[in-house]
Amino acid sequence: MQRATTAVAAAATLLALDPAAAGALRVQAPGGPGAGDPYFPSAGNGGYDVLHYDVALTFRPVDGHIDATATIKARADRKLPAFNLDYRGPKIASVTVDGARARHRRSGQELTVTPASAPRRGKEFTTVVRYSGVPRSLHDGELGTYGWIRTADGALTLSEPDGTPTWLPVNDHPSDKATYEFRVTAPDRLQVVANGEPGPVTRQNGSATYVWRERLPMASYLAMVAIGRFQTRHGKAGPIPVITAVDPRFAKSAAPLHQTTVKVLNWQRKIFGPYPFMTAGGVIDDPRLDYALETQERPVYAGLVPDADFIVHELAHQWFGNSVTPRTWPDIWLNEGFATYAEWLWRERTRKNAAKRLFRSYHRQPARSAIFAPPPGRPGRKHMFGFSVYIRGAMTLHALRERVGDRAFFAILRGWAAEHRHGNADTRQFIALAERVSGKDLDRLFQVWLYTKGKPRSW
Repeated sequence: MQRATTAVAAAATLLALDPAAAGALRVQAPGGPGAGDPYFPSAGNGGYDVLHYDVALTFRPVDGHIDATATIKARADRKLPAFNLDYRGPKIASVTVDGARARHRRSGQELTVTPASAPRRGKEFTTVVRYSGVPRSLHDGELGTYGWIRTADGALTLSEPDGTPTWLPVNDHPSDKATYEFRVTAPDRLQVVANGEPGPVTRQNGSATYVWRERLPMASYLAMVAIGRFQTRHGKAGPIPVITAVDPRFAKSAAPLHQTTVKVLNWQRKIFGPYPFMTAGGVIDDPRLDYALETQERPVYAGLVPDADFIVHELAHQWFGNSVTPRTWPDIWLNEGFATYAEWLWRERTRKNAAKRLFRSYHRQPARSAIFAPPPGRPGRKHMFGFSVYIRGAMTLHALRERVGDRAFFAILRGWAAEHRHGNADTRQFIALAERVSGKDLDRLFQVWLYTKGKPRSW
């Protein structure tokens, strides 16, 4: 994620040039609510691992009403006489487990399901939830508007960190990644864009059904569906299909978005290693949210025209955040610090030592600056998308680069993306990798930059 305010602050510095340790999941009761995340203790659920979501959704633009069926294939970690899903969406019509009707009840964001026959440990089971109504957005003073969002001609989902349950029952924690298929029906004057690869479009009786398949593991907060009128473009970045979609209000930006996306992807593949997904692209839609989100394979720029830095940031997340996903939210710097440093590296293409000069310029700022507090390795829920996570997170990587040298540093970046491809990882694992590749003891460097309060002075 990148907000316009973050980008403006970074740009100001660029103009001046010419910018407790990570928490572990606590063990939860089998099938109980919450995965034990330190920042979102109610998010996610215990007792099972989701393998695949199949989402069939019909959208009525006149009033925003949806009729939906979510089919969830999972594997039980132990016997499950009951289990929970995260869900804040419209009224539920029915729930079945392995074809038999199941009892269910709702409390807050929790949907508790009691199957007629408890899934046994190690066995796969299928839950089907049917629901209908008008989904609602979430509004947060720090995060803004997210979840299911109405647009001028349709709807859009942007869900970091916990917005997907506004429209889809899920195990809503980044540690439980799964594959997805979306089958979305809308009036045939509208189009549908989502994660993954496009399937066939079926038109009947004035409606069109679009199919999108995300065949590689995805955290639930990265799920995206955009319904509306779009100008779409298709191309390639090397062997990678690139699909971009732009709301008509931003038609003049369609070609620049597509061309810059291709250019950035070709550069990032050389720096970070093989692109981790089947397709790539981007979406510009009309709600004026003033942020972008790295929705998997196809980032969304909400109500803004992204410059190259924005595009670099969101596409870098495809490696750092989407493919390699933090185990818990306190490690969010592994997403945002890495994506911010990708912007600095992008500038090195045309300006020698650009990253070094950015680092020094930021480090000259006073200790009271928001870029230094709180420490990015434990920002707290309120500040998990604050300046320090982005800027001091990127500075952490530059401090590492200066300590180990370019050869080891870029080997560490590529190794991180390769070793944890399509999985979850944490800061301790990153430090271990950096020490293994460089042959250096880096504990003090990371302690100072990630966890020590105040402006780093010596490391």
